[in-house]
Amino acid sequence: MPYIHFTEEQKRQANAVGLVELLRYKGEPLIRSGPEYRLGSNHSVTVRGNKWYDHAAEKGGGPVTFLKEFYGMNYQEAVLTLLDRDVSELCPQAAAPREKVKKPFELPPANQDNRRVFAYLLKHRHLDREVLTTFVRLGLVYEDQKYHNAVFVGMDKDGIPRHAHKRSTNSQGKSFRMTVEGSDFRYAFNWPGTSGHLLVFEAPIDMLSFISKFHDSDWARHSYVALCGTSSQPLLGMLERYPNIENVLLCLDNDEAGQLATRRLAKVVRDKGLTVGARVPVLKDWNKDLCANFEQEQEVQHEQKLS
Repeated sequence: MPYIHFTEEQKRQANAVGLVELLRYKGEPLIRSGPEYRLGSNHSVTVRGNKWYDHAAEKGGGPVTFLKEFYGMNYQEAVLTLLDRDVSELCPQAAAPREKVKKPFELPPANQDNRRVFAYLLKHRHLDREVLTTFVRLGLVYEDQKYHNAVFVGMDKDGIPRHAHKRSTNSQGKSFRMTVEGSDFRYAFNWPGTSGHLLVFEAPIDMLSFISKFHDSDWARHSYVALCGTSSQPLLGMLERYPNIENVLLCLDNDEAGQLATRRLAKVVRDKGLTVGARVPVLKDWNKDLCANFEQEQEVQHEQKLS
């Protein structure tokens, strides 16, 4: 393609195209996620207005870079596509985002008991009761008052809450999960141990599932962190706060996004001069492995009763 000179106004117009409308125009499935949308084909990528961000690769940009990154276009092809008359008419320019005042972090009010959280995490997620009780007693897991969500709290070294991740406790229908506004991701759901080992997971329930599946009397000696996604911030926060950590085991999901994040985080750890390894669940994540084991045990017990 011969060189095309674009004016500054054309460049501005191209990068102002609303990405949500553009993706719908191109037939891309989108999943609502709070004020944003996730790509149906890649859940680690979110779009909002004219911005996109890949949480697994930790990079983002505007419409031009989106078309280059995900549609294989060069710069000129991307700009021409965005300036196309059909695109301009069907995909109006995104409104300038309103400046958002960051709210101070505050834990959701706790319910008077944790009945629904225990019922959901024990009966439907099959977590170990002793492990779950340990986290609940320390205020690391509780049930919120308004919606009865499970709240997973991340604390600093002084036991002060700095991060919270909420997940619905409904076992049927669409699930809900979100990070509480004002959370500091350096302190995402974690357990600081005394050994030099740190185990890293994507979600709090996966972290608790792994401990439930493999725990012994020494499980609490090791350190654990749930990224609440695939960001490197919680991992780096743990390494900064606990210099005794020498070995990192990445236990992310067994899917494309999880393994891509594993490779990226492994480099982060190696650049710190630490030893890094990986352990992958048999199924998609550690809770699915735990639930599958529970079902197998139930079948064995049933067969033993019949024999």
